[in-house]
Amino acid sequence: MEDRHAPNILITGTPGTGKSILGQELAVRTGLKYVNIGDLAKENNFFEDWDEERECHVLDEDRATPFFIMMILVEFVVTTLKKDISPARLNDSISSISAGMMAQFVSGIFLKSVFAFLYMYIHENYRLVDLPWDSHVTWWTAFITVEFFYYWFHRMSHAHQGHHSSEDYNLTTALRQSAFQHASFFMIPMALVVPPAAYSVHFQFNILYQFWLHTELVTSLGFLEYVLNTPSHHRVHHGRNPYCIDKNYGGTLIIFDRLFGTFAKEDEKVVYGLTHPLNTWDPIWVQVCHLTHIWKTFCATPGLTNKLSVLFKGPGWSPGKPRLGCIEDIPKVTHPEPKYGRQIPTFWSVYVAGHFAMAVIFYQELFAVAEGVTTLACLGRIAFLIWTLSSIAAIMDKTPSATALDFSRCLTYVLFDTFTRLWGPPAVMLPHLVMNAMLGLYLVSAVIQGVNLLSPFTKANNGKLE
Repeated sequence: MEDRHAPNILITGTPGTGKSILGQELAVRTGLKYVNIGDLAKENNFFEDWDEERECHVLDEDRATPFFIMMILVEFVVTTLKKDISPARLNDSISSISAGMMAQFVSGIFLKSVFAFLYMYIHENYRLVDLPWDSHVTWWTAFITVEFFYYWFHRMSHAHQGHHSSEDYNLTTALRQSAFQHASFFMIPMALVVPPAAYSVHFQFNILYQFWLHTELVTSLGFLEYVLNTPSHHRVHHGRNPYCIDKNYGGTLIIFDRLFGTFAKEDEKVVYGLTHPLNTWDPIWVQVCHLTHIWKTFCATPGLTNKLSVLFKGPGWSPGKPRLGCIEDIPKVTHPEPKYGRQIPTFWSVYVAGHFAMAVIFYQELFAVAEGVTTLACLGRIAFLIWTLSSIAAIMDKTPSATALDFSRCLTYVLFDTFTRLWGPPAVMLPHLVMNAMLGLYLVSAVIQGVNLLSPFTKANNGKLE
């Protein structure tokens, strides 16, 4: 059989997505060839019927974004028409998508390439077997192994509170991810057996499969419920009802939950979210709230053994309790359970929706140009996007600093865009018409927020938007 192993290659995700700031540096320092997975497949003839005229694309989270948006809109229309399911709320949806963007700033720009380097290096130097590319054994091994490792990662890393902090359950919830929780690094032992590209394909499939699980539109899939992870099973996983706690960790399959005693069937109506809600849309706090809680608990807990237990046991643990805490401590739920969300005028709802849409455009543009700009320029784009998401959240939270925060953001954009154009065309891929329209919208927004900031009514309300 033809040897399909490709030596001395560092695999990245897709071409032109900017996942290289750290990984490319590692490749240079260690002498590995730095390519994307599509080029690797083509160069090594991984597919026997390869068409030279066909471009290879890998469907990862970045390339899947337009598909995600389309499905979110379809779900919103259907749930609005059905009446018996609450459609997605604007504030919660923005918060969920913002969390996903924050996660990609960390993993997509930095950590994925680092993981790719580690995985490839271990497989290149320490693999136990050479699995052929054209063998079904290789692909089934990769599929089952990825699912097995994902189950244990999911179970051991719980509770990933950033992902579970939404009190709604819809397709936007799938995008609410933690910036500091990466299943990839838990998969490193797979490098001893599974080839990198086979791992990459099945890991991406595992993650992308879970997108459609986050919906209330699908009730039951019949006999498939015994094998596959389904929306019904995953709704239990997201519930804060006592019977839902620490259940249904699977990614694509539910068999490991059944085998290891963590399966629960959907019973009473599920109430979603954390047992102790965040009550904010702040994207930074969504990412760090649990880390802050762990640190405060760690400092307040006496004894080294107990301090270590704070780090490695469940969030409900305290001295004298079981590893995961006591189920009796879980707050009882009511129906309907009140959800966090402050009412803002329709004008400001349209305002935040418009600025969030522009943020999504900038996000897509960031990954399109990241490999062609300096690290400083890339970090600058990320900083402005985080500023934008925080400003939008402040408006939705009606915080006292919202007006000043957003005015300074809009003014900064106008000044930066204007002055950089004096030095030549900007290093962006957006059409000039779009850039000019955005500049105009930011200018109008700066004027609106400036007037709002200086108005006596705003001052009387400590800067709150009314």
